[in-house]
Amino acid sequence: MVKAIYPGTFDPITNGHLDILSRAAGLFESVHVVVAVNSRKTTLFTLEERMDLITGCTKHLKNVHVTTFAGLTVDALRKYKAKVVIRGLRVVSDFEFEFQMALMNKKLDKACETVHLMPSEQYTYLSSSVIREIASLGGSVSEFVPPNVDKRLRQKAGAATRTAVKGK
Repeated sequence: MVKAIYPGTFDPITNGHLDILSRAAGLFESVHVVVAVNSRKTTLFTLEERMDLITGCTKHLKNVHVTTFAGLTVDALRKYKAKVVIRGLRVVSDFEFEFQMALMNKKLDKACETVHLMPSEQYTYLSSSVIREIASLGGSVSEFVPPNVDKRLRQKAGAATRTAVKGK
C-alpha cells in the first residue's frame, strides 16, 4: 500500500476536508494531515489549535496522523515516506491552481504523484474562509464543521465580540 500526505492550512478544518480525508484514509495505507506553517498567512487558530482540532475529529481514522511542516510539500512527502499528495477540488476555479501545484511538485520530485479528490456534493461550496466569515458575524456553522470546531469557533467569536465592546 501507498502512504499519502494531505497538506493544508485547515483554518479551520471543515466537513468537506473530513470527507476527503476519510475517503483518502480508505485508499491509502496511511495519511499524514500536514498542517501548513505559513508566516505570510494570518490564521484565526494557532498552529497548535488547528492540530488539536484536527486530531479531535479524526480519532476514528486509525491510519490518519496529524503533523505539521514548514517548507516545500515535496519535502514533507519525503519526510513521511509518502508517494502521494492529496488535494481537494471543489469547483472548476480550483483546478488551475491545483494543476500548477501538481506540475511544480512533480518537477521538484519526479516520484511525487498528486491525487485530486472532489468532496461529496453537499460540501462543494464549503471553504474555511467562508466558515470563518459566517462565524465572525455570529452565524451558525454547526452543519459545516465538526462539533469540536463549532465550539471553538463560537468561543473565538464570543471573545472577539467582548474585545470589540470593550474597545468602544
